[in-house]
Amino acid sequence: MSVVVEPGLKLSERQGLPDALRVLLEQHPRADWGQNAHFHGLSAYWLDRHLLFRRIQLALTADAQAVLDRELSGEDWHPRLARLAQMQVSELHGHHMIEDAQYFPILRDRDRRLVRGFDILDADHEALDGHLIDLITATREALTGPRDGGKLIDMAAGFHRHLLGFGRLLERHLDDEEDLIVPVLLEYGDP
Repeated sequence: MSVVVEPGLKLSERQGLPDALRVLLEQHPRADWGQNAHFHGLSAYWLDRHLLFRRIQLALTADAQAVLDRELSGEDWHPRLARLAQMQVSELHGHHMIEDAQYFPILRDRDRRLVRGFDILDADHEALDGHLIDLITATREALTGPRDGGKLIDMAAGFHRHLLGFGRLLERHLDDEEDLIVPVLLEYGDP
């Protein structure tokens, strides 16, 4: 099912959630999350998963940069790339499937003012699916490409550019998802 969001709210266009979707975030600012009695269940787990995605993305990007800087050989990069990219794709895809099938339907009913926010996150997941496919393709090209020399550097440069673009979208999505979901969980408790 394709979710349509209004102009300016697509993942590639927005700078954050609209103020109308930040009402619970205003009541539960990030700085106070750890002190909330409801934080240590699903909220903490959710943030931990997001931290994993950020760390994998950082490692992928740092490794590609290390190849560009000639600090990491193709022989050493390729196995790490295969492992990290596979982990990022499978973990993100599984996480989004659980959110879409289990959590979002329950959480969207907790506070009807935020329904549009869940639609935005659903649309993000669809957009990110396409970018995950692109990551698979870019990874496959890098893994089957040269293991040394100038062509390796060219391949790493293209892969690095891809990672930077994907990383910006992923970070925007994770930040917005946290700004919507964690305050719902803090306000109403775990499902």
